[in-house]
Amino acid sequence: MVAYATRQHGVVALTDAVTLDVTDEVATLTLNRPDARNALTRGVSDALRDHLDEIEGRDDVRCVVVAGRGSAFSAGGDIERMRERLESDESLDDAVAALERTTSETMSRVVDCPYPTVAKVGGPAVGAGANLAIACDLQLASSSASIGFVFRRVGLTVDAGTSYLLPRIVGENVAKELVYTGEVCDAERAADLGLFNHVYPDEEFDERVDALVDRIANGPTVAFRHAKRLVQDGFDKPLDRAMADEATAQGIVFETADHEEGVEAFLEGRTPDFEGR
Repeated sequence: MVAYATRQHGVVALTDAVTLDVTDEVATLTLNRPDARNALTRGVSDALRDHLDEIEGRDDVRCVVVAGRGSAFSAGGDIERMRERLESDESLDDAVAALERTTSETMSRVVDCPYPTVAKVGGPAVGAGANLAIACDLQLASSSASIGFVFRRVGLTVDAGTSYLLPRIVGENVAKELVYTGEVCDAERAADLGLFNHVYPDEEFDERVDALVDRIANGPTVAFRHAKRLVQDGFDKPLDRAMADEATAQGIVFETADHEEGVEAFLEGRTPDFEGR
């Protein structure tokens, strides 16, 4: 765990803004400010980035889960910080730089994480919190979850990667509608739009998420790393370039122990036992 200083009523208190647990090669990052509905304060954003840095340096991680403690996944931006900025004489340049240091850098780190990432959405994910969810590779939701890009509520335009991430999932027209209306989609509507991969009953949520996460974590990790990059980059390439890059990646993966195990398991009619190398 990483402790960060936050200021409350003029007193500096140490809090674990985000906790990290690594179990069975799954790293779970839990936003740990349930009293603030896991808003993405600077402390939370810094903690997320630091933990992601730590995870990349470990050899016992094959999948990353992002979750929120309490009733919300994340309520989005730090409203108290917005109020402080309005009441201060902070320059526009400083305000923009602070935004880039917090949510923008955090979203980039989540998207660029080399491991498969899963958002475990057990409650509302709104504003920048919605972006944190869709910055992950998969979104697994409980039936009581919801998601909305509600920047209009505080008179702001989109940020934290909305313009990049959202249209890639729902298309340009639907993305504009969600932004213009500020609609908070319930779990069923979000799944229909592709914002949630799966919606599970609340009483089965943890068990069903664990089962799918375990399946991912037990896969061919090196192959997944290349597949993630290839799929993400595929939007910006012509077909011939995409296939050339795929061939290059396959040349690398041909040399892995997991590929050898996969071929042998297929020929022997058994389930492969991938080791992530």
